[in-house]
Amino acid sequence: MGDRWHVEVDRALCIGSAQCVHRAPDAFHLDTARQSRPLRPDMDADERVLEAAENCPVEAIAVTLLGSGEAVFPPEE
Repeated sequence: MGDRWHVEVDRALCIGSAQCVHRAPDAFHLDTARQSRPLRPDMDADERVLEAAENCPVEAIAVTLLGSGEAVFPPEE
């Protein structure tokens, strides 16, 4: 069984660029305020979701391991 992730979007940072929706349309959508939301906050690990987080222009997407809370992205310094 693979890793499970918890995905959050910081709505105070999100600018609605939709880069996450383009990179991972099965994981993100824009709401009526044009801000990103994960379709399911808890999901199986997915490279497209990680790519969306890494390419968010304002780093509004945080991905952690479900259960432990260990950072997947952004990495802890």
